[in-house]
Amino acid sequence: MALDQSFVGRTYPPTPPYEVGREKIREFAEAVGDANPAYTDTEAAKALGHSDVIAPPTFVFAITFKAAGAVIEDPQLGLDYSRVVHGDQKFAYKRPVRAGDRLSVTSTIEAIKSLAGNDILDIRGEVHDASGEHVVTAWTKLVSRAPEGA
Repeated sequence: MALDQSFVGRTYPPTPPYEVGREKIREFAEAVGDANPAYTDTEAAKALGHSDVIAPPTFVFAITFKAAGAVIEDPQLGLDYSRVVHGDQKFAYKRPVRAGDRLSVTSTIEAIKSLAGNDILDIRGEVHDASGEHVVTAWTKLVSRAPEGA
C-alpha cells in the first residue's frame, strides 16, 4: 500500500539533547577503522583548530537515524518497518561535531515516492547544538519493499 503523500513536509518535534562524548567518538572511529588523530587526541584536534576531539563524518548517523524513529513509528504514516531497507545517506556539515556537543535532531519527511510497488521515504534530519547553532543536515532514504507477488 502506497504511503500517504500528505505526509510530505511533516516535521516531528526535536529530540532530547544527545551529549557527544570523547569515548563514544573514539569507539566509533575504531569501529569504522579511521585512525585520524583528531578523533582521539585532544592536542591533535586543537592543532587543527578545534576546541576538542571531533567526530568522524558519519558519527551523526546514530542520532539522526534514532530521531527518524519518530517518522518510522508514526502509526498514521503506516510504514511497515519489517519491509524497510536503508537506501542512501548524505550529510552536509556547517561544522564538525565535537566532544561536549549537546545535539538535538528535528526530522522532516522531505519526499514520498512509489516505484515498482516500493515506497521510498526521504527524511531530512536537522541537527542543532544546545545554543541553536545548525551543525549538520542528514538525509536518510528508506525503501519499503513491495510485498512478494505485489
